[in-house]
Amino acid sequence: MRRFNWLTIIAITGLVFGLMFQVSAMAQDGSSSKVQAKGFTDIIFSGGITGLAILILLLCLSLTALYLVIDHLLTLRAKDIMPTGLGVQLRELLVAGKYREADALCRENPCFLTFVISHGLGEMEGGWEAIEKAMEDAMAEQSARLFRKIEYLSVIGNIAPMVGLLGTVTGMIFAFQQVATTQGAAGAGDLAEGIYQALVTTVGGLIVAIPSLGAFAIFRNRVDHLVAEASYVVQHTIAPVKRRARGTATQPQPAAPPKQS
Repeated sequence: MRRFNWLTIIAITGLVFGLMFQVSAMAQDGSSSKVQAKGFTDIIFSGGITGLAILILLLCLSLTALYLVIDHLLTLRAKDIMPTGLGVQLRELLVAGKYREADALCRENPCFLTFVISHGLGEMEGGWEAIEKAMEDAMAEQSARLFRKIEYLSVIGNIAPMVGLLGTVTGMIFAFQQVATTQGAAGAGDLAEGIYQALVTTVGGLIVAIPSLGAFAIFRNRVDHLVAEASYVVQHTIAPVKRRARGTATQPQPAAPPKQS
């Protein structure tokens, strides 16, 4: 996974520098010759320095969102949160009363399931109520960690449209500044050109935001499902401890011997 992270960072850096090199080359070509017919690529790179900076920022956000989606697809899996067979092994140890071995197994296999079980076993001396409270706290902590992990997609989905809107507003400011500079001599064609160039950034922001928010909703439902499944596995695994703790608590105490008169 660490190798994948480094390869992704290198690829993103290469794409950004490649885009900046292409932008520089196109700017030099534009200064030497003026093309009358503009295609989509020409529109994208005709927004000036501000427009290019905003488009590069949107590109970085889109690549970050793509990286997060791939990372979540590889890590938000049931076998990573609840390794196959681990719950059965822990239950067998707990049925046999081997609490230290169960705790050692949890520490050797860190994951959502073992984190919750280990916290519960750490409160054995306090009875079942302390065990249950410790597991609830641990499960809430792990659930929050998973939700924080996917929250970045929501952040990107909310920031990208505002970045695009910033490009639109700045583009319109520059267009009307041209009108003010020319004392109203700029025609409707000049205004329309500046406005549609500015709207490109809004389109870019929406292109980034819509898939990001969609992916966030999908992963949020996935995390909800995994947490619910993990909660069931935890309850099934810790059931022997629960029965033993409650049996000890309800076991009648031997009667005191009668006093000798």
